[in-house]
Amino acid sequence: MSESVQLLAKDLNGHGGIFCPNPKADMKLWNSHPKVYLDIAKTGQGKCPYCSTVYQLKEGEHVHSHG
Repeated sequence: MSESVQLLAKDLNGHGGIFCPNPKADMKLWNSHPKVYLDIAKTGQGKCPYCSTVYQLKEGEHVHSHG
């Protein structure tokens, strides 16, 4: 069963992404998996290949690039 985690732009790191497992997904130690980087800024969402949790920017949130 996959879940969707709503993110604010400030939740992303300087490169526009996050790592899963993530505290926002309320994962417990027993059901965690290897850390994987998800690029959220590119499309506004990312899906973990291990647990299928979907991380997405809340509507109206915008990621500001540093380029």
